[in-house]
Amino acid sequence: MQLDQTLVDAAVELMDRRWPPGEAGGAAAVRLADGGIVTSVGLDNMHGSVALCQETGAFIQAYTQDRVVTASVCVCRDVERDRILILPPCGVCQERLALWGPSVEVAVPRDGDPTRWEGRTLAEVNPYYWARQFAGGGWPSRAQHSG
Repeated sequence: MQLDQTLVDAAVELMDRRWPPGEAGGAAAVRLADGGIVTSVGLDNMHGSVALCQETGAFIQAYTQDRVVTASVCVCRDVERDRILILPPCGVCQERLALWGPSVEVAVPRDGDPTRWEGRTLAEVNPYYWARQFAGGGWPSRAQHSG
């Protein structure tokens, strides 16, 4: 199981539980290799530099449990237009997902409709990933990051 509507729905469900419709909010869902799903919300803070992306908590849960991430989706509510947007992973979250390799699938918005998603691998989203230069042209393996 990879990226599918069930994963997107899990993110939307968490967002709706955490922030009622009509309020701005966002959430993420991550698929694990064993089929499990972990979800998270961002950490907002008055000091913006310590805030965390929606996905961070789910990534940390997976990493803490030594589980493999295979797919990720992030959603947010656009209150002004009464719609839910699909957000591609920011550069920082791409770096975090890189621990699990270039085949991790991420949801990106469809051209012309940011409320609909399509799946792309990290390699497709970031074909010029910087760390490939230090891993013999490939992506660094998770084993290289283990302590």
